[in-house]
Amino acid sequence: MPAESPFEKSLAAIDALHAEDPRHIEVEGESLPLELWHGRRMSAWLEQLVDAPDELVQLAVRAQHLQRWQVPRRNYPEGRVGYLTWRRDQGQRAGETAARLMQEAGYSAEEAEQVARMIRKQGLGRDEGTQAVEDCACLVFLENYFADFSRQVEHDHLIRIVQKTWKKMSPRAHELALGLPMAAEARALVEEALAG
Repeated sequence: MPAESPFEKSLAAIDALHAEDPRHIEVEGESLPLELWHGRRMSAWLEQLVDAPDELVQLAVRAQHLQRWQVPRRNYPEGRVGYLTWRRDQGQRAGETAARLMQEAGYSAEEAEQVARMIRKQGLGRDEGTQAVEDCACLVFLENYFADFSRQVEHDHLIRIVQKTWKKMSPRAHELALGLPMAAEARALVEEALAG
C-alpha cells in the first residue's frame, strides 16, 4: 500500500481538527461537525471556481476556518473594529495551525507559509490562491448564511455589506453567486446592493 502523500496527510489532519468542532449541523439526515461541513463546502466551491487548483490552494481553502469555534466572536468588542480584529486573529491562528500540520506532513516551510498567507487573505486581488480562498468564503456565506444574516442586520448596513463582499469577489465568483438558488427576499437584497 503506497504511503500517504504530504497533501493527503495534511488534508486528513485539517479535517481531524474540523471534526472536533462541538457545534453540529444536520445535513441530509446526518449530524456533522459544523466546521467539517463548512470546509467541505469550501472545497466543493473551489472545484467549480478553479480548473485544477494546486494542492496549496486546496489546503488553504479547506483550512480557512480551522478551529474557529475556539475563539468566539463574542470575545471581541461589538462593532466593525472588533469584528475585523477577530477575523484577523482567526486568520492568523488558522494559518499558523495549517502551516504546522503541513510541515509535519512533509511540506517545506515555504509551502506552508504560502498557505498561511492565503488563509490570512494577504494579496487579495493579486494572488490567485488568496482570491480563491476569499471567493469560496463569500460563496459559502451567500449560499448558507446570508438569508439568516439578512434578518438580523439593519437594511442599509446589510446593503453595504453585500456591496463590500461583491467587490472582493472575482468575476467567476460573481457568475456562480448569481446562479445560487435564493429566497426571493435575499435575492431582492442582493439585486438592490448591486444596483446601488
